[in-house]
Amino acid sequence: MHDIYHLALESLLPTLRIESVSEVDPVVVHQIPGPWQVLGCGNYAAVLCHPAFDDVVVKVYAPGRPGLEEEVRVYRLLGQHPSFSECLGSRDNFLILKRMHGVTLYDCVLRGIRIPSLVIADIDEALRYSIAQGLTPHDVHGRNIMMIDGRGVIVDVSDFLIPEDCSAWEDIKRAYFWVYRPLIYPFGWRVPAALLNFLRFSYRKTRRVRSWISRT
Repeated sequence: MHDIYHLALESLLPTLRIESVSEVDPVVVHQIPGPWQVLGCGNYAAVLCHPAFDDVVVKVYAPGRPGLEEEVRVYRLLGQHPSFSECLGSRDNFLILKRMHGVTLYDCVLRGIRIPSLVIADIDEALRYSIAQGLTPHDVHGRNIMMIDGRGVIVDVSDFLIPEDCSAWEDIKRAYFWVYRPLIYPFGWRVPAALLNFLRFSYRKTRRVRSWISRT
């Protein structure tokens, strides 16, 4: 573990440039040193990997964005569970996490990879487990869920301390059973990225309206 810490501090962070333009959009990676690669970007942080360390990732928070200490606490409460990653350490503005090798549900739909119902059952069980640990699952969606060998895992738990209800997962399940399972799954159709992004944008707008109505 010392080696990946040293590599992140000496090779990655001095050159890496990331920016969080908006709280509701993924961070932007402007510059990254080779041979580091970007695996994904959330609203507050980017996840990167190095080919010499295939079993871990480095999650770097964008300047000015909070949440690192809270995420470390979430992983501490979760402990070891097959549907979650693990935090192997943290320092400054980054975390070292166990790498989960799989495909996000978003990419499954994009590429026409069938998502079995067992994945949905796994996520349900994982969320029940997290609630039993005193957490409040939040923002569980297609980019934060991964399928590994036909099983479901949650790869982003950074918002699991937000003390409010979130309908994102229930909405995903409704879309899965009402639309995806009967209309897309049997044929293995690919859904175009433009359509997925439009649906994502429309869903975010709808959630904001629902949230506003619930507060009035």
